Amino acid sequence: MAKLILITGGARSGKSDYALSRAETLGGKHYFLATCPVVDSEMDERIVRHRADRQGRGWLTIEEEIHIESTIMSLEPDSVCLVDCLTLWVNNLMYVAEKAKQKFDEDAMGDRVADLIRAAEIFKGTLICVSNEVGMGVVPDNVLGRRYRDLVGRTNRLIAAAADEVILVSCGLPICIKNESTNHPIIIQ
Repeated sequence: MAKLILITGGARSGKSDYALSRAETLGGKHYFLATCPVVDSEMDERIVRHRADRQGRGWLTIEEEIHIESTIMSLEPDSVCLVDCLTLWVNNLMYVAEKAKQKFDEDAMGDRVADLIRAAEIFKGTLICVSNEVGMGVVPDNVLGRRYRDLVGRTNRLIAAAADEVILVSCGLPICIKNESTNHPIIIQ
C-alpha cells in the first residue's frame, strides 16, 4: 500500500536527518532520490558529505533533478523512497523553464505536483518527501524570489493535503501536524 509522508521545516532545521532516521525504521529497499544539482564547488562538497553520511546504511542513491515522478514509479514495490528535496526540485523546474523561455507559474507547478501525487499513489511503497518551509521568512525583495517562494509554498500545500502524515521539524525536533490515523491536521488547544 502506498504511503506519502511530508517532512518540512526551515533550512538546517534537522528535517533531512529526521527523514533519514524515520525511513530507516521501515522495511524494504531504501532509495535516496537526490534533486540537488552541482552548481559550484561548495555544493559539490555538501553532496560528498551527504553521500558519506548515508554510506553503509543501505541506501541506493538516484540523482534526478527534474523527472522525479517517473523515477518514483520505476522503483520496486515495498520499498522506501526519500526525496530530498522538493525545494530544489522546484528550483530546477524554474531553471529549466527559464532556459527554455517557458512560462512556469503556480498552475504549471500544480500540474507537476499532481503528477507527483499520482506517482505516489501508484508507487507501492513509502514515499517520504523533504521540503523547506518557506512561508515563515521575510518576503523576498525581488520578483524571482517571490515567485520561487510562492511555488514552493504551493507545492508544500498540495503535497501536505495528499499526505498521510506531515511532520514539521524545528530545532531538530519533529512535530506531527497531520497523521494517518486521523488524516487531518492535529489541533492543539
